[in-house]
Formats: sequence, C-alpha cells, structure tokens
Amino acid sequence: MPTSFTVVPVEAQGEERQRDGQQRDEEDEGDERDRGTGDGIARESSPFINCAELGRGSMYEGRNMALFEEEMDSNPMVSSLLNKLANYTNLTQGVVEHEADEDSKRKEVKGPRMGTFIGVYLPCLQNILGVILFLRLTWIVGTAGVLESFIIVFMCCACTMLTAISMSAIATNGVVPAGGSYYMISRSLGPEFGGAVGLCFYLGTTFAGAMYILGTIEILLTYISPSAAIFKVADAGEETEAMLNNMRVYGTCIVILMAIVVFVGVKYVNKLALVFLACVILSIIAIYAGVIKTAFDPPDFPICLLGNRTLSKRSFDVCAKFTESNNETKTTPLWLLFCDSSLLNATCDDYFSLNNVTEIQGIPGIMSGVLTDNLWSAYSEKGSIVEKKDQPSVAGPEESKMGGLPYVFTDIMTYFTMLVGIYFPSVTGIMAGSNRSGDLKDAQKSIPTGTILAISTTSFIYLSCIVLFGACIEGVILRDKFGEAVNGNLVVGTLAWPSPWVIVIGSFFSTCGAGLQSLTGAPRLLQAIARDGIVPFIQIFGHGKANGEPTWALLLTVGICEIGILIASLDSVAPILSMFFLMCYMFVNLACAVQTLLRTPNWRPRFKYYHWTLSFVGMSLCLALMFICSWYYALIAMLIAGCIYKYIEYRGAEKEWGDGIRGLSLNAARYALLRVEDGPPHTKNWRPQLLVLLNLDNEQLVKHPRLLSFTSQLKAGKGLTIVGSVLQGIYLDKCTETHKAEENVKALMGVEKTKGFCQIVVSPNFRDGISYLIQSAGLGGMKHNTVLMAWPQSWKQAENRFSWKNFVDTVRETTSAQQALLVAKNIDLFPTNQERFTEGNIDVWWIVHDGGMLMLLPFLLRQHKVWRKCKMRIFTVAQMDDNSIQMKKDLQMFLYHLRLNAQVEVVEMFENDISAFTYEKTLMMEQRSQMLKQMQLSKNEREREAQLIHDKNTAPRSAPAVEASVAVAVPEKVQMTWTKEKFVAEKHKNKDSNVSGFKDIFNMKPNQSNVRRMHTAVKLNGVVLNKSQHAQLVLLNMPGPPKNRKGDENYMEFLEVLTEGLDRVLLVRGSGREVITIYS
Repeated sequence: MPTSFTVVPVEAQGEERQRDGQQRDEEDEGDERDRGTGDGIARESSPFINCAELGRGSMYEGRNMALFEEEMDSNPMVSSLLNKLANYTNLTQGVVEHEADEDSKRKEVKGPRMGTFIGVYLPCLQNILGVILFLRLTWIVGTAGVLESFIIVFMCCACTMLTAISMSAIATNGVVPAGGSYYMISRSLGPEFGGAVGLCFYLGTTFAGAMYILGTIEILLTYISPSAAIFKVADAGEETEAMLNNMRVYGTCIVILMAIVVFVGVKYVNKLALVFLACVILSIIAIYAGVIKTAFDPPDFPICLLGNRTLSKRSFDVCAKFTESNNETKTTPLWLLFCDSSLLNATCDDYFSLNNVTEIQGIPGIMSGVLTDNLWSAYSEKGSIVEKKDQPSVAGPEESKMGGLPYVFTDIMTYFTMLVGIYFPSVTGIMAGSNRSGDLKDAQKSIPTGTILAISTTSFIYLSCIVLFGACIEGVILRDKFGEAVNGNLVVGTLAWPSPWVIVIGSFFSTCGAGLQSLTGAPRLLQAIARDGIVPFIQIFGHGKANGEPTWALLLTVGICEIGILIASLDSVAPILSMFFLMCYMFVNLACAVQTLLRTPNWRPRFKYYHWTLSFVGMSLCLALMFICSWYYALIAMLIAGCIYKYIEYRGAEKEWGDGIRGLSLNAARYALLRVEDGPPHTKNWRPQLLVLLNLDNEQLVKHPRLLSFTSQLKAGKGLTIVGSVLQGIYLDKCTETHKAEENVKALMGVEKTKGFCQIVVSPNFRDGISYLIQSAGLGGMKHNTVLMAWPQSWKQAENRFSWKNFVDTVRETTSAQQALLVAKNIDLFPTNQERFTEGNIDVWWIVHDGGMLMLLPFLLRQHKVWRKCKMRIFTVAQMDDNSIQMKKDLQMFLYHLRLNAQVEVVEMFENDISAFTYEKTLMMEQRSQMLKQMQLSKNEREREAQLIHDKNTAPRSAPAVEASVAVAVPEKVQMTWTKEKFVAEKHKNKDSNVSGFKDIFNMKPNQSNVRRMHTAVKLNGVVLNKSQHAQLVLLNMPGPPKNRKGDENYMEFLEVLTEGLDRVLLVRGSGREVITIYS
C-alpha cells in the first residue's frame, strides 16, 4: 500500500513530551478560551481537515492527539492515510513507477480513464475471437456435426462463463493490481498455488503466441501466397511434411520479428490493438452479411465430385472427364490425373472408370435445407477421402494406393475429445479485462460487466456461427480443412460478403495482433511472478530495461514460443495451451469456492451474483475438459504444476498474503483439535509430543544447539514439537529481547530441520517461567506429553540461573503433570544431523518399568539416518533372589511380541558390603552441602554488609566514626540504624558461629539413607561402565527426587555419580502410563 509514515526520533519524542509537560496548563487554559469565547482567536487546526496542508513535521503537533503521540510512529493518524487510501491506484507491470528503484523519483501518474467498453469489453473480444474461428470452426462443424459442435462450444463457453463469475467475485473483493489471474490466485490460494498456476498460465499464454503465429503462417502460405513456400512438394503424399517445414522456417522468422517489435516499444503494439480488433469485427460482420445474402443469392463455388469423393481443384479447372469441341471429344486435365495417357482408350483408375464426375454448389444457401445433412458427425481416420454421404457411388475393387490422385484427404484422425482440445483456445482470453485493472476508472464495476458481456457476445457468435455454417455450407466443404475443393480458398471466406479476401486479410491481421499481444503480455506475467520472489530460480527474469520492459523475460518467452513453432502443427499446439488455461481457470474457481465456504471476514465482493456451487461446477467442468481434451497432456500439466508447487513450498520465499488455503488450514486445524480433545490417545497412537526446554545466553542465542538436533532425530518431523525458553524479567522491558530470541530459535530450528513451534515466555522468576511452559504450552488436545531438557552441567555453581533447585523442581512438576521427562547429559557430545554412526550400540538399562518409554525411544531414534546402523541392546538387573535365565527368556519373548529387534542381557548385581569409597563419597557430599548452607548469608545480611561498605567508603573523613549512622531501607520495609559498636559485635558473633559450625562439619557422620543411595549409584555406575562405556548412547531410568526437599542437592549428586564416565546419556522418566503395547 503506497503509504508513507513520518518517523520521529526517540530523543525528539522525549523533548516533545517534556515541552508538553511544561506547557500543559497553558494549553488547557487556551483550549477553554477557544471553546468558550468565539472571539476570532485562531484555533488549532483539526487533524481531519486540510491535512494536505500540514507538513511532515507537524504530524505530532495536534494537541488533542497528545494521548496517542507516543504510538504515532507505528500507528499514524487516520488523516494522513485517508487521502492515499481513497486514491490508491495500481500501475501496470513494466512501467518506471512499478520498478523497485528507490533512487529514481516517483513520477506523477495520470488517473486511469478507461471505462467498461474500451477497458474490458473490447480487449476481451479481441482475445476471445481469433484464429480458431476463422481457420478451424467450419472444419469442427463439418466433422462433429452441428449437434456435437453445439455441445462442444456450449461446454467451453459455460466453463468460461462460470470462471468469469468466480473471477468477478475475486476481482471485486478489493483492488486487484496488474498481474491479473496470477495475482488473484496467489493472493487467494497462497504463494504455492499462485506460483504453480501463474507459471502454467504463463506457459499457456506463450504457447498461445505460438498458435497465433502458426495461424498467421497458415493463412499466408495457404490462402494469400502459396508460391512463397520454401519447401516445395516433390512427390505425392509429402504435402504435410513440406507444409510443416515451411511453418518452422517462417514461424522462426516471424517470432524473431515480433520479439524485436515488442522489444523496441510496447506502445506501438497497444496503438495497433484497435486496428487488429477492427479487422476481427469487420470479418465477423462480413460473415453475417454473407449468410443473409445466401438466402436470395448464394455465391458460386462449385465442387467437383467423382462418385461421392471430393476432388481437389488445385490441379485442374474443368470438372469433367472430357469435353466436346467442334464435334471432337477431348480429354481434360482431370483425365490425365487418373489415366496413363490422354487417349480415350487409355488405362484409367478403376474407380474413375466406374463413376461419373458431377458438380454441386459448395454454398447452397441458408434456405437449401442442407442443415439436416450436417446435423450428424462424420469422424474419420487419417488419410481417408472426404466423401458426400448421399451421393451415388460404385465401389471399385480393392486397390491401389491413392496417394497421387487429386482427392481431398483428411490430414489427422478426428474424434470428439480431440476437437474439444482444438476448439477450447478460441474461448480463452477472458482475463484480458482483469489484467488491465490498473488502467480502469472503476475496476470493481467494469471487470464483471465487461467480461460477462464479452463472453455472452462471443458465445452468441460461436453458437450462431455453428448453426449458420451447418445451414449454408455443404458438408464436404466444411470437412475440407484447407479449402482444396474451392480452389484453395479459406472455407469461411467463401461464405463472406463482399469478398473472401475480407476474411483472409482480416484473419491475417487479427492473428498477427493476437501473437504480438501474447508476446507482450507473457513476459510481464513472468516478471510479476519473478518480482514476488516466490520462485528463486526465475528471479533473474524480474529485471529489465531502465523503463521496466522485461527484457530477460521476453527472451525466455521467445525461446518457449519457438518450441511451439517447431511443433509446427496448429492442431497439436492447441491442446497444449488448452491444458494450461484450463488449469488456471480451475484454480480461479477453486479460489472463489474456498473463500466463499470459509466466510473469511475480508471476503466481501461487490459482485453479488456468485455462489460456491457455481464455482464448484466450474472447477469440475475445467477438470473434466482437461481429461476430455487429452488425458496424457492433463497429467503432464498437473505434474508440472505439482513440481512447481513442491519447489516453492520447500525452496521459495515465505509469503503471508492472507490466502484462502491458510484459512482452510486453520479451519481444518480447529476441527482436528476439537476431535483430538475427545479423549486421550490410544497406546498404539502414543508418540512423544515434545516440549524442548532451551537455555539462552546473554545474546539470546541457544546454548546447546545439539538439543534441537537430537529432537529432529527423535521426531523425524512427526507429531508435535514445542521449543520453549524463558527470559527473566518483565515482558514490557524484555519485548525486544523476546522477539530476538524467537527469531534466533526459529532460525536454528530451520537449520536443524526441527519442525514445530517456538514459544518464549518472560517471567520475573526463571523457575516460574519453566512452570508456565509445562502447564500451558500447546492447545487443546495438541499438548506435549514429554519434556526434553539438557542436564545442567554447572549445577554446583550457585550463580547458574538453571541451578539444581530449578532442575529438581522441573522434575517434580513433570511428574505432577503426568508427563514424561528426558534429560540429555553431555548434550554437546551428541551427533549432529549430518553425522552418521556406521556401527555401535544404543544401550537401554531397564531398571524399573515406567510405561515402556525406554523401549520406544531407541526404536524412534533408529528411524533416523544418524542412528540407523546402531544396534539396540537391552540390559536389565537381576538381584540375589531372581532367576536370571528365566528373566532373559521372558524379556526376549516380550521384545518378540513388541516386534523389536534387540540383544538382551541380564546383569547380576548381588548385595555386598558398602565400600569405604561409597561411605567417604557420601560424607564428602553431606559436608559440602552443610558448608554451603553455613557459608550462605541471608539476603538481609548481604544487603546490610554491602550498605555498610558503601557508607564506610563515602563517609567524610573529618566526621567521627562513632557518630556516623545511616538509615538503611531494606526490602522488607524495616528501618534500622547501625553503629560501629553494633557492627563489631555482630561481626565477632558471626565469626564465632562460623568457627563452631565448621568444627561440627568435620565431626559429622553421614546419613544412612544417603549412604544406601550412594551405594546404589556407585554400584550401578560400575555395572553400566563395564558394559556400555563405548556405546553410542546409553538410556537409563531416571530415579525420582526425594520427597523431603532438604535433600535435593544430594539427589543431584546421586545422578552425577550414576552417569559418571559415560559420554552420551539420556535419563528417562516415564509419565506413569503405558506407551507401548504388544497388541495390534
């Protein structure tokens, strides 16, 4: 949106607020004076009146807007936006104003002046009426018959009419900039669909240019100047090959010539557009005039028939076997074509000898009743002779090749679906009005009216022409694609009045103009897609000349157009572009249907005559027509669009355009969430839905990126992943840091390919922030059931914010919330996603059963390529009274039922006496804990001591120290006065107590409960080290924290001893429910 904001520096705002504070009373008095006196004193200007006269610096000077001044840099006053919003215009692609050149000054653009007739109706007419009408419609009517031709045209016109209704709804739902259908689809269905369909539409437009150029050459070489052909026909039967080669040579020359014209100046093409349109309209008027004339004076176009076979009159002029002249019978040139000499007794073709030559009128006229003969289809194989059905004929013996005989042959095999593909391009071009939306006076009124009127007009022309052609022209002429039976005339030209040349010249210029328009429009469409930046590999085509002309895009367009030229057959190119246009129209209908069904608040089209059922029918009709035309072309087009879609999804720039697919996703997500919340998942569907707790440094960067690597290895993109972290402070103060932290975490998630959501919480207390995340992360049924965190390596350091107290409380909270807990120790030694373990083991130490998490995690890890080649080993511990052999059998059977492949081992750990090492380690642990407690000063004491030091350093030296006293305000609001005597006494008191406390520490005995726990940790650690010291990963049951919170620091020491000497450890604590089952 072309809006400009005035940004006031923070310093300036501060000065402004200070000035306001000093003058507020004066202003209030002034306001009272202004309101009450009415004495002519100049009042302050209203921000809603004469806003254009206010300078940029005066935006914040509205005294009655002082309440909002601090937010005006982000929320500008309405008065500064209203004018620009009301006069918002969009410029066509390719002009200087649309270039992304900040250095060039924006020029003043004249307001759009075009109305419905000039801006929409006539361009749509010019694009819809074209080459197929003049070159192929008569042939389609003759081949398919009037009834089936009517069905073909009605289907295609209905498809475009329904698409026009959907397009009108989208085009009137706000301002549609230049870019036409691409813009509408991409903003309605998202960048993936928009890019895919936009490129397909571009390819369709480019191949349309090739089709128009081929039509131009066909008119030139067949009807205007056949002698201009470079490749001549040497032998009979090579006419088609010679024609295709001529098409290729002339087509290449013409496409280069047209590219030069477009490169030199588009303005010349636009100026000639009306001339080309005039040619089309005059040609159609000539057809209708000719039809009227046939009612009373049919034109003289005789057709020569041999039996019921149509003869080509290119090589003879007299339709007879011989003529009488001076009582002498002479053979004609036709005789020589079928016989071996001009003598009457010459050997002739059997069919020629058995059948007579007759001559009938090719244009019998509208009153002749020929319509009944042309109602039904006459499909044929390639190379068959065009025959008149009701004409008498004597069949000759099975002969003989007919390649050199002057019959009219069909050049391709014909059937209904093929004719649909050839005809459909003649109804395309309905987007011409929406493509010019930036030039229209009132686009939201003109686009629906002009487009629907143009489609109605052209549909009437096509449908009426079908009936009139069938009623006026003989069937064999209709099926004669190149007019060979009427001396090489254009078939539709034989019907026109006053002369066939009106149609020939008119169609020649109209096809030239349409080709130029395609070569002008297609590069701009590609430029619009490239500038959106959604398809990285085509961004180079967004650049152009200084005036914005898309030079690189034009070169690519010419190259693709040349491919169509090399195909060289108009009948082969037409189905290709039909696919691309039909796909585009299908997605326009889909976009309208999706927006209507979602009822998004922004969906408020001014065009009211639409319904989602119409859009759905239009979409279905487009899809059906794609497969009717050519099922293999349809699949190829869909494959191309699908590849582009996936490419944009994975590599393209992320765009938020408020598209309907995003709304559809939100609706589907809401529905799914409501369904999921019906009850807890079955054990078969259980998978770890992770809440990953990250630690950030002072720069808001992740301290342990390997935690996210491990997450992606464990999840492989499946299920829910929430990556959370806590910032300590107040949210109002930490807002910027929060956004920065979120960006950093999301960037790292992208690098590590962790698919999930990021959630940053700001809390005054780090411990409470973790609690908030555990309680509230997720939504509805999509909540986490497992917490993953790193082991606090520096837990013994008191200044570490994630100290052992926070860790132990987190363990307790996950247990209370019935969530599983995974603690990765030595996380920085874990592998990255790029590493591969070629060998090694994942060892599971199954000490206690807590739901089967220990079994499930290695299985999930081994799905990832990092761990795929690691073998799974399961160890369990047998006590004195256990039967270890039976335990091993039972465990193997259990794993067999779980469908898990693992090596099983039972480790015997017998009771023995507690070693002196264990006793000493426990004693050291308790002494350390007691020492830390006694060394810690209370909060008040630390504050008092800091204040005393400060007072001592800042007190004047001349003042007696005894009298120096200071009032210290402690946080508990207690007022205290300290003197030197009190301070000295308190100091000696603390010293004495510390000395006696240290004596007690060295005389203390360890707690027997702690000794037993330490014994277990030391023993188990020894067993694990013996078996798993070289394992790639060790999974261990994580013991729970003590119920008595006084021993929390000892709990950390136990865990440290338990995992000592191991490289990679994952401590696992289950959620209390079964997560793995033997049942299917």
